[in-house]
Amino acid sequence: MASKTTNPFTFLQQVRSETAKVTWPSRRETVISTIMVVAMAFLAAIFFFLADQILSWGVELILGLGQ
Repeated sequence: MASKTTNPFTFLQQVRSETAKVTWPSRRETVISTIMVVAMAFLAAIFFFLADQILSWGVELILGLGQ
């Protein structure tokens, strides 16, 4: 089987051509998305912290380890 190879110059031209087709997000969209990701990560951290505390309290109550 013969492998088809592309020379580096042609490859770079193809990459540049494909990159030009990409719809890049605006600065505003990027900032809003970043803020949303950070906010959701913070909310998830709070949720899991509270869930862990409640489960820990429940286990201590059931097993009597909190004495």
